Amino acid sequence: MWLKIKIWTKVVLFAIVAVYLLIFFLKNNDREVQFWYWYNRAPQTPVLLLAGLSFLAGVLIAILVRMMFKTVHQVREMRNRARTERLEREVADMKAKAAMLQTKTSAPAATQPASSSDEIPLA
Repeated sequence: MWLKIKIWTKVVLFAIVAVYLLIFFLKNNDREVQFWYWYNRAPQTPVLLLAGLSFLAGVLIAILVRMMFKTVHQVREMRNRARTERLEREVADMKAKAAMLQTKTSAPAATQPASSSDEIPLA
């Protein structure tokens, strides 16, 4: 029952929008408008052409603005990654230098030969 109501509501709304667009097209088909874009330049253009071009310009501007924000975000992320990698390399270098400076107390124990009882049989 509710599925039928939902489907018919969508069909009715689509039909209303389609009828409105048809009426809009028929009423504005032959209308001319003066479009100013620069000093002493104002050509007569059809309303539908002006509306369509304005819509396309809005879509292109929205895409460009979104692309700009994504690029700024990617640049910030790239800088943060480079900074993190540089800090990790510096910490690794400091650890390597600290390891070279430490005295090895286990060096004499490593020089002792291993006994045969330390070996583990494989089979």
